[in-house]
Amino acid sequence: MDYKKYIAQRIKIQGVEEQEIYPNIVFPPNSEMGDYALPCFKFAKVLRKSPVMIAETLKERYKTDEIVTEVSAVNGYLNFKINKVGLATEVLNKILSEKESYGSSKVGAGKTICIDYSSVNIAKPFHIGHLSTTVIGSSLYKLFSFLGYKVVGINHLGDYGTQFGKLICAYKHWGNAEDVEKGGIHAINDLYVRFNNEADSQMESEARQYFRLIESGDKGANEIFEWFKSLTLKYVQGIYDKLNVKFDSFAGERFFSDKMQPVIDELRAKNLLKESDGAQIVDLEKYGMPPCLILRSDGASLYATRDLAAAYYRKNTYDFYKCLYVVAYQQNLHFQQLFKVIELMGNKWAKDLVHVPYGMVSLEDGAMSTRKGKVVWLEDVINKCIEKAYNVIEEKNPELENKDEIAEKVGVGAVIFGALYNNKIKDIVFSYDKVLSFEGETSVYVQYTCARANSVINKSGVKTKIPENYQPNCAETEVIKQLADFTDTLLDSAEKYEPSYIARYAVDLAQKYNKFYIENKILTAEGDMKDFRLALTEATLQTLKNALSLLGIGVPNKM
Repeated sequence: MDYKKYIAQRIKIQGVEEQEIYPNIVFPPNSEMGDYALPCFKFAKVLRKSPVMIAETLKERYKTDEIVTEVSAVNGYLNFKINKVGLATEVLNKILSEKESYGSSKVGAGKTICIDYSSVNIAKPFHIGHLSTTVIGSSLYKLFSFLGYKVVGINHLGDYGTQFGKLICAYKHWGNAEDVEKGGIHAINDLYVRFNNEADSQMESEARQYFRLIESGDKGANEIFEWFKSLTLKYVQGIYDKLNVKFDSFAGERFFSDKMQPVIDELRAKNLLKESDGAQIVDLEKYGMPPCLILRSDGASLYATRDLAAAYYRKNTYDFYKCLYVVAYQQNLHFQQLFKVIELMGNKWAKDLVHVPYGMVSLEDGAMSTRKGKVVWLEDVINKCIEKAYNVIEEKNPELENKDEIAEKVGVGAVIFGALYNNKIKDIVFSYDKVLSFEGETSVYVQYTCARANSVINKSGVKTKIPENYQPNCAETEVIKQLADFTDTLLDSAEKYEPSYIARYAVDLAQKYNKFYIENKILTAEGDMKDFRLALTEATLQTLKNALSLLGIGVPNKM
């Protein structure tokens, strides 16, 4: 049973719909006040009464029953106490019967969601700035799949532009196949850096010619380009495998180079294209935006041109319910322009295009990306976290088996969690010590809680059973209520495109379980008390596993 929904359905406020009440029902800060609470401040304007008076009136109207056993009004809050025996039995039975599927739903059945994330650049190594788009997009992919949607993960490769002419030119002048094959992506990047530092006007001209050869389908130029592309994808796949990230499409900018003209023709046919200094634009001044540049004065396309073609292709191919773009907030204007142009073209589905912005990631020394000359490769961050995790495990539990495997789960989990714990729009300062702490709001703390719960279950040596009439104490009830809130958390996370809700939920559940664990005996308890506490432990472990899996984080059995 959804207890919040049950309570909301039985609250009648004139001029207020049930769907406005439901999301406002919360856990009170003090559990002695109640198990759930409705703050009445939001309704004061509608009812033209004080929140205190509203809460008192609603209390008088609300009839208690075998589920909601007590209702009180305190300082503008309507508080509800529920039948804890019924709640505990229902929640534990649901989790232990559904196991890996607990929290899932069919809310997305029959709907397709496209998610554009990571979007690596061919011939450039992954730097730490790519972390957020990759793990946010991956988590949303897992979440929407878990909620019943058909999800299409798209890696919109950066594989179009004059830089590839520069790369081929640099390779022809300074490179050799053996060194590039051995050095992979970093050898290619070194050639690109050298070109930018040493190329003269003649080489710049050669580079433009090589790009024209790529565009015209020249066999030799395209063989080199495809070789660079294959080396890049091999390199990034290793990182994706570690981060538990997958894609269904690698259709990048180049894929859409022959799909732009129909969109340009439609813009022209609908009198949306205007000439400005020789370039072709869509004027967006009346919408408070600068013009959207579609074609340069030399006829060359731009990001907007290719993104328009991509949006049309995705709608025609997948008929999406939503199409998400997980791209940094610096591109806010680009997507506002893109979506407005699609709307002006008469497409109702423009409203289904969503930019999911996120903040930037930097290390404590300020290093972030190539723009400032302080390059931090993502693979180095991951490997350093794994190494540090191994050293911590070696110090805390030197006899532990499979330390390499556990260190990888812990280290990779720390990288992912570090990028997902805070609200996505916030800039992140990545600290190795903080993300690998066994205390505080970290994946390591949650993973350690799982290992603790797993140890309790293994030591018990008995099959879990749930007593029917056990009256849970305060600490046990707090864990039960948190467990019951998992499905709502996932739905909220999906609605707001916020994996951080799941990350924070996992920390909150781990904290409540550890409080219960410290205050209560489990293995030495007897009868129904022992059975209940073991069931609570198993349910907590399962829910934490489910939460972490939606973030792309594995759970070691021991730590």
